[in-house]
Amino acid sequence: MSIHARAVRIRETGGVEGLAIDEVTVREPGPGEVRVAVAAAGLNRADVMQRKGFYPAPPGYSPDVPGLEYAGIVERVGEGVSAWQPGDRVMAITGGGAMCTHVVAHARELIAVPAGMSLEEAAAVPEVFLTAWDALYLQAGLSMGETVLVHAVASGVGTAAVQLARATGVRLLGTGRSAEKLERVRSLGLDEGLVVTNARFADAVRALTDGRGADVVLDAVGASYFAENLDAMAPQGRMVMLGFMGGVNADVSLAPLLLKRLRVMGSVLRARPLEEKASLAQRFARTVVPMFVRGALRPVVDAVLPMTDVRAAHTRMERNDTVGKLVLVW
Repeated sequence: MSIHARAVRIRETGGVEGLAIDEVTVREPGPGEVRVAVAAAGLNRADVMQRKGFYPAPPGYSPDVPGLEYAGIVERVGEGVSAWQPGDRVMAITGGGAMCTHVVAHARELIAVPAGMSLEEAAAVPEVFLTAWDALYLQAGLSMGETVLVHAVASGVGTAAVQLARATGVRLLGTGRSAEKLERVRSLGLDEGLVVTNARFADAVRALTDGRGADVVLDAVGASYFAENLDAMAPQGRMVMLGFMGGVNADVSLAPLLLKRLRVMGSVLRARPLEEKASLAQRFARTVVPMFVRGALRPVVDAVLPMTDVRAAHTRMERNDTVGKLVLVW
């Protein structure tokens, strides 16, 4: 039997005035599924893009309820589910719909919230830490002793990458638009912060690496940084692109790709098939969650706001003055 729930809905694409809290229907969990009573959801750039009409939800997810990550309490389990019981505290990523009081998910997508971590903090973990860990270590093969350059290092993904680098013996260089934001990230383990003006940073990266450059670049900016990224990379360097805040079309020389034998990869979690997401979640639970338990990693929450203030949260994110995550709670 379906239940009535409340959710943030995009009634009209465009400005924040198109966002509202509406009543929706959430179905019963099917075989292998779990229904979660959501306590909190993290706000992401993808939600802002979806609100503006630029990033629709993948097939199978609500087209007008945003939200890519959540934390809450298992409320009901479907047939065949033995790993979870009502009352369990869980967190997860999803292709959409996280900003609802209830979410139905496959049981294998869920991750247990570590003891001692609040659900508000847990809602700031899945999207950014899964993204950073997957991109840096599973895709780019970042290893101890290497140097990584992370753009927009004060963002949610950036602050996650800083902590992962510190915990694994990697040197991290980060870029940002203000010295103040970079200074706030320094306590997390940022080795060198670079204030970027006119999209130029390659010379500074080479100067900080004895002319070698960065072994790995994590970039959510896109076109406006692409040429500088190639220039800033070390021989056999790897770049993982996560977004295009600086545009999608770049007129650049591709010569460095051949001369330095570089690799450029793209990554997105939202559109991955269920089995890929489930496998990633299970591996994350085994490999990364223990680092939260022993205090090597922690969620970075800039502010916690009521879900009814979702318009203000979007406005605040678009001002680019946050460090870490904005979390919305029911």
